[in-house]
Amino acid sequence: MIVLSAQHISKAFGGQAVLRDVSLTLEQRGRLGLVGVNGCGKSTFLKILTGELQPDDGVISMSRQLRLGYLAQQCPVIRGHTVYGLLDQVFDSVRGMEARMRSLEQQMSEAPDEASLKRLGDSYTRLHQAFEDAGGYDARSRILGVLKGLGFPESMYQQDAALLSGGELTRLCLARLLLQKPDILLLDEPTNHLDLSALSWLENYLSDYPGSVIVVSHDRFFLDRVCDGIVEMAFGRTEQYPGNYSRYLDLRAERWLTRERAYDAQQREIARQLEVIRRLKSFNREKSIKRAESREKMLDKVVLLERPEEEKQVFFTFTARDRTGDDVLSVRGLGKGYDGRALFAGLSFELRRGDRVALIGPNGIGKTTLFRLITGEETPDTGAVIYGANVSIGYYDQHQRDLNPEKTILDEVWDRFPRMDQTQIRSALGQFLFTGEDVFTPIKTLSGGERGRVALTKLMLRQDNLLLLDEPTNHLDMNSREVLETALETYDGTILAISHDRYFINRFATRVLELTADGLRQYQGNYDDYLQSKLKEQSPDLLSPAPGQTLTEQRKEKRRQRADQARLQTLKKQLRQAEQAVTQAEAALADYEKYMETAEAYADKAASDRTTAEYARLKQVLDDAYTAWETAAQEAEEAEA
Repeated sequence: MIVLSAQHISKAFGGQAVLRDVSLTLEQRGRLGLVGVNGCGKSTFLKILTGELQPDDGVISMSRQLRLGYLAQQCPVIRGHTVYGLLDQVFDSVRGMEARMRSLEQQMSEAPDEASLKRLGDSYTRLHQAFEDAGGYDARSRILGVLKGLGFPESMYQQDAALLSGGELTRLCLARLLLQKPDILLLDEPTNHLDLSALSWLENYLSDYPGSVIVVSHDRFFLDRVCDGIVEMAFGRTEQYPGNYSRYLDLRAERWLTRERAYDAQQREIARQLEVIRRLKSFNREKSIKRAESREKMLDKVVLLERPEEEKQVFFTFTARDRTGDDVLSVRGLGKGYDGRALFAGLSFELRRGDRVALIGPNGIGKTTLFRLITGEETPDTGAVIYGANVSIGYYDQHQRDLNPEKTILDEVWDRFPRMDQTQIRSALGQFLFTGEDVFTPIKTLSGGERGRVALTKLMLRQDNLLLLDEPTNHLDMNSREVLETALETYDGTILAISHDRYFINRFATRVLELTADGLRQYQGNYDDYLQSKLKEQSPDLLSPAPGQTLTEQRKEKRRQRADQARLQTLKKQLRQAEQAVTQAEAALADYEKYMETAEAYADKAASDRTTAEYARLKQVLDDAYTAWETAAQEAEEAEA
């Protein structure tokens, strides 16, 4: 059953269209993921669904009895309540029922006759049932469960909510919303401030949630775990796909290729018809001219297909100017504390050249502090950080504290690299989609995603051989995350990255360091391998040899699985490279088609021949790229089967 329908929604601000034709349908207990590049209008659309904004056109249909719950990216400061008290307030109506039950109990004990007792007893029975249905008996356990699940320690329960950080406040607003249990949850980036434990808890909670959910998120792992449908927003329009995020990627690629082929086929047919018309007219006979005119009328009735478009994407690579020795970094017995409280102690690990290491752990455990000790920004209480030969560190700060809010984008980058000329700086910024007058925008007016792209521009230009990345995918849209992952795959230096983005960890990491209150533990492989190792630690019997299988056979099977996984990763990398080749070939062909519209392309016979030959060559390059892409896609699909 459909519980919410939005059809042909449009919205403009100051003459600038944000939403042009947005539609979706939400089923009962459906979980829709709303995806698209930053600034495409996802948050605007959610505000229209809540009634906070009114659409310029279109229709939203929803039962009046349904309750909507909305989590914005930034929650207002809440005053006059403790953390626990704000959540307990959700159950005020239940507390009122409980007070009336106590009153009825007193009245029943003092009932003057049997009739009065029966009347009071019937009222009490109805009220008690309502109290039970509203969760009166498990209100406290529900509050504590949500607080623990979203990562609030018991020491914060009585803290003034007004003193919370922005991330903590957003988590508290999410907790309150989940306790309210609206019929439809509208969640705008709910995973931004959650650590891995809280992410897993929220995924399980939403999977069992009795209502329906629309969630805006760039967390691809989260969308895979939670969603049964994806709505893509691009160029102010939407397309809805069944399945989770991975299924959406497959279906989208198929749909895009089908449309591209249909468009090309139609263009070829139109070109053929125009050539036939030209020839018929060249005969200059009445019968031929009539046939030409008839064909022209047929062409006029053809509904032209739009060429499939892709949103502009960042495109960059990381390179290391100098090569390090085999030993890049050694952390020995590191300890740090504040105000007499130890944050961590005795941390030790090594980085070798070419390592790709993910550092994970709960919020507040000290991951960013560890980075500051490695960079020398802070001094350890105990232990030492030892660098290898020729090591230069590039540090990506998730809060972009090294950006001057008063500078423009151009000045921020150019002042850091004064030996480069303006053309080189603007070219680098162009790779991160800062073009034209954009480069004169003040840093202080940028969104989180835009600031992240400025920071990545500077990091790219530094060409360091050891990258310390603190939550590099935060605020980046999915396309930018994909490009970042590809850039790290081809990077010839060493990487240590803090991240809660499990999809990202799976793509880049070959080792995982987990920082907990008990210290640092190391796991070989990516995030999936880490989960397997944790499962083995918690339930070793689940991973014991199958009946009739020896330990040697099991080890051989694991080696085979690892080899299959490595081959699959290689095939996926080849597929991404093939996709990039298609994109580049299409761009080159599109640019040349614009040149073919100029007089210069046909200035004389020689120029005309060169133009025709080059166009044919570029078409062949594109056809070859498509063939390579199809082959790579088929091999990757067969390897996954």
